[in-house]
Amino acid sequence: MIIDLRSDTVTKPSKSMLEAMMQASVGDDVFREDPTVNELESRIAKMFGKETAMFFPSGTMANQTAIKLHTNPGDQVICDKYAHIFNYESGGASFNSGVSCNLLDINNGMFTASDVLTTINPEAYYYSKTSLVEIENTANRRGGSCWDFNEIQKIRKVCDENNLGFHLDGARLWHALVEKNETTEQYGKVFDTISVCLSKGLGCPVGSVLVGDGVIMQNAIRIRKIFGGNMRQAGYLAAAGLYALDNNIERLAEDHKKAKEIGAVLGDLSIVKSVEPIETNIVIFELIGGADENEFTQKLADKNIHIIGMGGNKLRMVTHLDYTNVMHDKLLSELRKF
Repeated sequence: MIIDLRSDTVTKPSKSMLEAMMQASVGDDVFREDPTVNELESRIAKMFGKETAMFFPSGTMANQTAIKLHTNPGDQVICDKYAHIFNYESGGASFNSGVSCNLLDINNGMFTASDVLTTINPEAYYYSKTSLVEIENTANRRGGSCWDFNEIQKIRKVCDENNLGFHLDGARLWHALVEKNETTEQYGKVFDTISVCLSKGLGCPVGSVLVGDGVIMQNAIRIRKIFGGNMRQAGYLAAAGLYALDNNIERLAEDHKKAKEIGAVLGDLSIVKSVEPIETNIVIFELIGGADENEFTQKLADKNIHIIGMGGNKLRMVTHLDYTNVMHDKLLSELRKF
C-alpha cells in the first residue's frame, strides 16, 4: 500500500468517473462544437453567476490568461509573496504579460483592503501602473487557509474605487466553500475573474475553468489559443469535471477532518516544533532545530508514505479522496513512532 500525500493532484479517476468520461458526447472544441465542454462551461458560469466560462488544460494557463486579460505590458499586479501566480507558474506573469508583481507579506498572507490601498502605485508616469489585485483561496503556501469573505468585499470596494481588476486563483476554492459554508454566487459577485481547478481535490485527471463576465472574457479564447491551450475532443475531460461537481465537492469535509487529525498527532511529537493552523486539507509543519527533514521524509518513504519538503525544515502533507481510512490509520500509527 502506497500512501501519497505530496499533493491532492496525485489522485486517479474513479471507476465511475472513467465511465462518465467514456460515455461523453464530444465534438471539436476549437469550433466550439463539443457539447460536453459547452455543458461544463455553461454550468460553472451559472454556478458563479457569470456570463462566460472557459475550460483550460491547467490552472496555470487559466491564471495566466486572466492576468493577460486584466493588464498591459509594464503594469503591476498586487498579490501575496507566496502567491501561486508568482512562485509556481514559471515566471509566466512577466513572460506572458510583461507585468511585475508587488508582493505583500502581511498577516500570514491575508492582507487587508487597507494594505491594498497603500500598495497602489501613484499615477506618475515613472511608476508602473497598478492594474490588478490577485488573491488565492485557499492559500497553498499558507497551509490551505481560507480568506475572510468580509475582507474580500472590502478589497473589492478598493478595486472599484481605483479602477483595478480583481482576480481569484480559486484552485482550491471548493475547499473554502465547504469549510466556510460559502457559495459560488457570493464569489461570483465580488471577483471579475475566477479560476477553479478540477484536478485538485475533485479527482479529475486534467482541467481548470476560468469564469468572468462577457467584456473581460471576450478575448479569453484568443489568449488560450496563443498559449497553446485549445483542445479538440476535450469533452472526455470535461465529463470528468461534470462528474466531480455532482459527486466530489461535499466529501471534501472528510479530507479536512483527516488533515486536522494528522495535525493533532504531529503536535504531540517532540520532533515537531510547530504545526500551522489547519482549516482545510493541507498540513504544514516544522521540525525542531537539529532535526533533518530529509531523514524524516525518508523514514516515511521507507514505509511507503510520501510527503513533500518545503525547505527550512518545513514539510507538507495534503489529504485527498484517494487517501483512505486504512491509509489514514497507518499514517497516524507511523507518525506516533517518531
